[in-house]
Amino acid sequence: MNHPRIALVTGANQGLGRALVEGLTARMRKDDLVLLTGRSERRVTDAAREVAQLPSTRAQVRGRALDVTDTDAIVHLADELQDRYGGVDVVISNAVARLLPDESQAERADEFIDVSNTATHAVLRSFGPVLRPGGRLLVVASSLGTLGHLDSRVRHLFDGASLDQVEYAVESWRTALHNNTAEEAGWPRWLNVPSKVAQVAAVRAVAAARRERDLATDTLIASVCPGMVDTATSRPWFGDYSQAQSPSEAAQAVLDVVFAERVDPALYGELIRFGKALDWRGGTPPVEQDRMLTP
Repeated sequence: MNHPRIALVTGANQGLGRALVEGLTARMRKDDLVLLTGRSERRVTDAAREVAQLPSTRAQVRGRALDVTDTDAIVHLADELQDRYGGVDVVISNAVARLLPDESQAERADEFIDVSNTATHAVLRSFGPVLRPGGRLLVVASSLGTLGHLDSRVRHLFDGASLDQVEYAVESWRTALHNNTAEEAGWPRWLNVPSKVAQVAAVRAVAAARRERDLATDTLIASVCPGMVDTATSRPWFGDYSQAQSPSEAAQAVLDVVFAERVDPALYGELIRFGKALDWRGGTPPVEQDRMLTP
């Protein structure tokens, strides 16, 4: 590609998102542009300035306020990048709502779902059509995003689902949470499990519809699992962090997917962890996490 490349990272003013921006600006060219986005204009402006001053930075970096729960703002930004640059080359959907173990999962459900799932759907719908040939659209999920982590009573809602069906399943889960019927319907109490499964299912749905065309143009849509990362969001949930990566370390495996010379068809549409696709139907329901939430 001879044109300047355009990259976008959501949830990027700190943690893994910030590390991904730093890695992109270090590995892209000086005429390329990386948009560092987050909800707070002040924070993204400060973060972009700090990244621009790093010795490793080569590409241009610009802060852009983006509240991913505002789906209209996501649509507007995609349209703007299409009009101004003719599309986008790298999109990494990384935003997540911080949730602490002592907080009510049910009371925080709407915010968590809006940030992790409704926003993911909006990013896929808005940026998929403006992703240029050779581009990369990645959704940061986790190894919990495989079907085996769900009870069999709800697992079928995501297996082979279209994006519309994934959205319907997510809203059904949300309604069950509000009605206090989620557990009896088979939904785990830990929000992160169905949320991550839904993220991966949404990616799989979009990828399935455009697989042949994307592989012909070396374009990748996939979800990625960065492994255990030592961040303010994840630290409260784990007692042993001896094996955790720093955000910069975790970003490398994701960036390797972005900058791979060619798209591996075996990875297209899949949940990728350290360069390999995880089994979509693997995993077992995480009863230990549910025990952690028992009063």
